[in-house]
Amino acid sequence: MSHSYNDAKALLTSQGKFYINLGLERIAAVLDLLGNPQDKLKFFHIAGTNGKGSVCAILAEILKESGKKTGLYTSPHLFKYNERIKINGEDISDDDFAELVFDICKIADENKIHLTEFEILTAVAFKYFADNDVDVVVLETGLGGRFDATNVIKENLCAIITHIDLDHTERLGDTKDKIAFEKAGIIKPHCPIVTCEGYEAIKDAADKNDSLLMMIAPFEDCENLSLKGLYQQENLSLALAAIRLVFPEISQDTIQNALKNVHHPARFQVIEDKNLIIDGAHNPNGIISLRESLDFYYPNKKRRYIFGCLKNKDYKKMMSLIFDKNDEIYFYHFNNPNSCTAAELQAACEYKAKELKSFKDLDFNSDTMTIICGSFYMLNELVSPDCFL
Repeated sequence: MSHSYNDAKALLTSQGKFYINLGLERIAAVLDLLGNPQDKLKFFHIAGTNGKGSVCAILAEILKESGKKTGLYTSPHLFKYNERIKINGEDISDDDFAELVFDICKIADENKIHLTEFEILTAVAFKYFADNDVDVVVLETGLGGRFDATNVIKENLCAIITHIDLDHTERLGDTKDKIAFEKAGIIKPHCPIVTCEGYEAIKDAADKNDSLLMMIAPFEDCENLSLKGLYQQENLSLALAAIRLVFPEISQDTIQNALKNVHHPARFQVIEDKNLIIDGAHNPNGIISLRESLDFYYPNKKRRYIFGCLKNKDYKKMMSLIFDKNDEIYFYHFNNPNSCTAAELQAACEYKAKELKSFKDLDFNSDTMTIICGSFYMLNELVSPDCFL
């Protein structure tokens, strides 16, 4: 019996799978039953609070440009689960996705292994990449590092830890040092680690694993990089340091050609004809980076914000960092059980705002820059896939 994408989506979001349960035992058990496809693959493994996705997108484009068959596993998705699993920039097909989801769930159920949604997707990615004989996989952690399902791999070509800040504190710890300890869990014995920040937890993990630690300064030239945002300089610096360390034979011309084609939706993404910026900033540090880029690129533009947020985020601080008294502010209550209502956001905001009922109600003009931010989970309700092509 063949299954459709919608069948697979229904299975993934069914009760009992859509939750977070950190740990490696379940994913390791099901992968063992699948013949451990992850052991046949080579990885760049990326963890961090902000910047993971951009680093992954840069790495994958350079590797593809160099002629390597490149797998890319990221999260979350904007419109379809397929977006999370790519080979050479192409999403996994609906048929392959559905078949693998059902096969893996069947094996797990028969062996009484209760997988989460993210564990299922991670197993799908490993099996898909191994079945298609990819040369190298760019692997983004989902949450944390130490107990993240992606960390079932035994070794990597290089680990990269991006900027660390406070997020998911209920699971990863309430200080940056505690969070750094969790991220440092992706460091493997004798496998190099690249980072910009000198947390003791990262240094200790590198020492314990006898791993080369590269501390790099974020000074790369972003002129050719298609991704905008001041924070991309740090992400680019991390990606290039890792590439040059692992594949020094990749030429500068190849790298520069690749940078022009890096595609990573919803990270300071400018839709010129609508004076619209779509940004997935969803924690205070991400909001600070967004504000800095807005002030740099559009210092004199009037701003209209469409803001929505999950209840477990520090939305009060986020709003205090991004809004000014002259801004036009709309709150959006999106379709997620953990989404803040407009009333909850207004109660935490010092400025008067309106509730956005429909994106179509807004008038776009050249005098006002509209910025959508606060959560990835609301973007698919507000904008069409055409915006991200």
